[in-house]
Amino acid sequence: MRVDLLPSEGGSTYRFVIILLAICGILISSLPVIVVTIMSFSATDNTGFPPEALSLRWYGEVIAMFTTEDANSAQSVVDSTLTSLLVAIVVMIISAGVCIPLAYALARGDTRIRGGMELLFTLPLVFPLVILGIAFLLIAESLRLDIGIWRIVIPHVALVLPFVLRNCLSAMSGISIEVEEAAVSLGASPLRAIWDVVIPMMKAGILAGLIFALIISFNEFTITFFMYTVDVSTLPIWMYSRTVSSLDPSTLALSVFIIVADVVLIVLVDKLIAGRASLF
Repeated sequence: MRVDLLPSEGGSTYRFVIILLAICGILISSLPVIVVTIMSFSATDNTGFPPEALSLRWYGEVIAMFTTEDANSAQSVVDSTLTSLLVAIVVMIISAGVCIPLAYALARGDTRIRGGMELLFTLPLVFPLVILGIAFLLIAESLRLDIGIWRIVIPHVALVLPFVLRNCLSAMSGISIEVEEAAVSLGASPLRAIWDVVIPMMKAGILAGLIFALIISFNEFTITFFMYTVDVSTLPIWMYSRTVSSLDPSTLALSVFIIVADVVLIVLVDKLIAGRASLF
């Protein structure tokens, strides 16, 4: 029997309110993206909205920044982008190495322990990012060690672990222990059963978590602002440096490229969660 959540008889006001709220929510969440996208096509240096004329000028500037060397910047946009990618990849690898076995142990262990561990890993999401940035900065400065890129990687790992763990746990919740027992009864060792049976069945959840880790780490600004150095800086920090004194319209065009990449990755995550894509 089909149940209509928006009743058509006697509920016209209810339907109107729900649809109106949905439209308002979509507009509010998408308004910054719409404004940035429109302004990226401005033909002038003036950042007033709406733009006086439209042009692809700033997209050409972005391409030029990636193909020519900027002598006026301590770190080029290419170096910052490569650093962001390297940090995100390392964060993905570490988070996968931590969350896959942890998700298995929690799914097969005591439910009380699982609840406590989930709460513990959720703590970075509760604290303000500014507080986390200050805390990691104090730790880094007190150690007085030159750890290079790990100065940014470690805080990013702490930030993405809840997302990766949540996706891995969701994947494990649909895997019955009888599947492992069947593999063991056929001669596989417990570790071989996990590697050949459990992990392939977790593949959608693992990849979804890793994509979230990539997006969060690559776009992270607040914590990175406290941790970056002259030698180790990410793309969001580079973009911020171009807007300190006055807004550089080329950063808007660069933002559109990043938004498009994020949307593609989020669509892939949606397909993975719905079971319409695969890891291998």
